[in-house]
Amino acid sequence: MAGVMIGVDPHKASHTAVAISGAEEPLGELRVRASAAQAERLLEWAAAWPERTRAVEGAGGLGHLLAQQLLSAGERVLDVQPKLGARVRLLATGNVNKNDPNDARSVAVAALRSPGVREARPDDHAAVLKVWSKRRRDLASTRTQVVCRLHAVLCELVPGGVAKKIIAAHAARPTTPRPALPLDTKRHSFCSAAPFGISPDGCVQIRPIWRLFGRRTRPHMLEM
Repeated sequence: MAGVMIGVDPHKASHTAVAISGAEEPLGELRVRASAAQAERLLEWAAAWPERTRAVEGAGGLGHLLAQQLLSAGERVLDVQPKLGARVRLLATGNVNKNDPNDARSVAVAALRSPGVREARPDDHAAVLKVWSKRRRDLASTRTQVVCRLHAVLCELVPGGVAKKIIAAHAARPTTPRPALPLDTKRHSFCSAAPFGISPDGCVQIRPIWRLFGRRTRPHMLEM
């Protein structure tokens, strides 16, 4: 284990780092604003301890970006789960108020005491595939929500609604004339602006549903 352990408590607006020795004695403390220079400032501050290891709370979650920046700079980074730091704080004596410096110190102590702490790794192709997979799930979820809303509106425009899946291929099949009532016109307008398809390249396809009512309009593409 490195001679100095630096615990980092990451937040959205700022990050707090506390350095402790192998005997858990405090050596220094730093708080930096979350900005483009956050990693540079942490590196400059820790230059006094060449034999050091970083322990970032939630390096796979809120602290992911900071952990990846430190890894890119050649730092050794440990991923400390929040529950480990919470246990250290719960069992500690003395000043154990929950604040950022105490949380960062608890993270460092947990990294020293826990032999099973996972070491963070740079993002690889598996991480890229996870990002694409999540994007596809988000797009599919958005499409499902919009289609359900469209079906609900169509039930008020067309007797019995549209008894079929709403996909781009059905847009060329007119099913009902344009409405005449003001409320129906508004509902018609809502349908015309709603996206209800996903193209093969991962974009949400915007195709007005006017075609379901006999009006032909060119589709558009919208990047999410």
